[in-house]
Amino acid sequence: MIVTSKDENLTKGHVRYLESRLIGLAKRAARVELENSTQPPPAPLPEADRYDMEYFIEQVQVVLPVLGVNAIRVREVNPPDQGTVDEQISPLFRLVNAKQGVDAKAQQIDGEFTMLAGSTVVGNVRQSARYSPSTARAYASCSALHAKLVASGTITVVNGTGRVTRNVVFSSPSTAGAIALGRSCNGRAAWISTEGETFGTWESRGVE
Repeated sequence: MIVTSKDENLTKGHVRYLESRLIGLAKRAARVELENSTQPPPAPLPEADRYDMEYFIEQVQVVLPVLGVNAIRVREVNPPDQGTVDEQISPLFRLVNAKQGVDAKAQQIDGEFTMLAGSTVVGNVRQSARYSPSTARAYASCSALHAKLVASGTITVVNGTGRVTRNVVFSSPSTAGAIALGRSCNGRAAWISTEGETFGTWESRGVE
């Protein structure tokens, strides 16, 4: 994905400014793993140029999600006096398995199923030679995603238990459940709100 100006009027200073701001947004969004971990300071620009570059960034933030690219889509942060859970976004859903030490929490935020920081999940995804080919493929995919989250530091594993270090967006509640449990999961039924309602029931009612 390449982002440029239709007028081709971006100078080296503009590009340095944009690089710094976009890396900062990607870090805040925490949706992708950055290969460039160094965030250079924004290049000094005249006020008018800074305004133009901030407008450029606003347009990029509008266009990229339409194309399915959410790398710099930053979610709103709840005010400190509201705690870590905003019930106006969705109810808090939990997936608990005491035997495995799993106690995962999630919400649907801005239309995306998001596992919350502090959730505890399995330390690894189990493997077995007795799986059917289709089941083996599903477990391999889950294992690869779990390993990627561990490698990026999104999940830290201590004494066989994983802990989610920051909010992480999943493509579906079932994928989030599979990462939490280390096996296939019907997320629409497995995630339960504090009122005892499944995520699937809540979603089908269109509750906001």
